[in-house]
Amino acid sequence: MIRRCGNDDFETIYSVINDAAEAYNGVIPEDLWKVPYMSRVELQHEIDEGVVFWGYEEDGELIGVMGIQDVQDVTLIRHAYVRTAKQNQGIGGKLLSDLLKKTARPVLVGTWADAVWAIRFYEKHGFRLVSSEEKDRLLRKYWSIPDRQVETSVVLADRKWFNLIQTET
Repeated sequence: MIRRCGNDDFETIYSVINDAAEAYNGVIPEDLWKVPYMSRVELQHEIDEGVVFWGYEEDGELIGVMGIQDVQDVTLIRHAYVRTAKQNQGIGGKLLSDLLKKTARPVLVGTWADAVWAIRFYEKHGFRLVSSEEKDRLLRKYWSIPDRQVETSVVLADRKWFNLIQTET
């Protein structure tokens, strides 16, 4: 079952994110890796900034989370994680499909450039990588992340975004 997460889910969201983020250990640049990957303060900040988390629940347990955030004229998919023991079972795809139905705006996703599995996941669901120049512009316009993270990230966009860009040129 997919449901909107509430305040009572905060600790579980925190746990799911930090469990699943272990996949980045040794993959993303060492200077950007930390434990926990996302602190409680950082998670609360993301929620305060408008990230709305949705969760995939199985047998009463939240095992996957994905955030959605409207920023200016786009929707961002944020913090998509599935517990390590439950990965590769289609949970992330179900969450993504559900969240995409919740917006009519163009959708963007940022992820680590070296997280090839994450890039493949989004490509499998119809997203395409934007150019390096466009990636830098988009990350600075829609995200609040350090320059070092901009350098080591990619942005993927949905068909609506690419169609919008084509009509503007």
